[in-house]
Amino acid sequence: MNKRLLVILLLLVAPLQYLYATALTRQAIITGGRGPNGHCTISIDVDGAAEVEISGDTGVLTTLLGQTAAWRRFQCSQPLPRHPGDFSLVGINARGDIRLVRDPRGNRGSAVIRIDDRKSGRAAYTFDIQWRGFGGGHNWPSVPPMFPPGHYPGAGGDTTGGSIELCQDTVTNRLNRDGYPYVAFERAIPDRSPGREDRIVGVVNGRRGFEVTWFSFSCSVDFWSHRIQSLDMQQQR
Repeated sequence: MNKRLLVILLLLVAPLQYLYATALTRQAIITGGRGPNGHCTISIDVDGAAEVEISGDTGVLTTLLGQTAAWRRFQCSQPLPRHPGDFSLVGINARGDIRLVRDPRGNRGSAVIRIDDRKSGRAAYTFDIQWRGFGGGHNWPSVPPMFPPGHYPGAGGDTTGGSIELCQDTVTNRLNRDGYPYVAFERAIPDRSPGREDRIVGVVNGRRGFEVTWFSFSCSVDFWSHRIQSLDMQQQR
């Protein structure tokens, strides 16, 4: 084939990966009230490359390369405002690259995050977007509602504000990294023992091939900042 013709065909075909990219839309679970500050926690499965666009309380996940990316979690304290003051992207769990490709402050309140996973197989990516203050045009209260630790509203009746899901994401990532591509939780509950109210405990199994291994786990959680401070896992005999 003529080299010039081949180059022309490649230039015409290359954009088709974006034209036929798979896009999945999801509404955020809102766990707080309106105020000047807020955050969203996003967790997705990626095998290749994907982009997540967040606008208000709506997320659009687009697969750019590889297997179809999938939503795992989209939870926000409030919708992303059109004119946030400060804005930042914070990675929590990732084996590849996460980067902000469009800042909502210059994109009419729409944030776009790209994930590049260069290793084989699916991997869970969890990250936060955070904002403080407004760039104008809002008359919302200056102080967001406050809740005591472990008792602010969460999704699905979770009174720990989604920390159970975050603990499960952390456990899943650990087992995936240790070579268990399939993970199933038997139990994940807050520890009600005196002095251990900051922990999520449970039982999980990881499977690779025909091998199934059971583990007990304990996540130490900072309920104020919504972060996993430590994870302890023990293989059950």
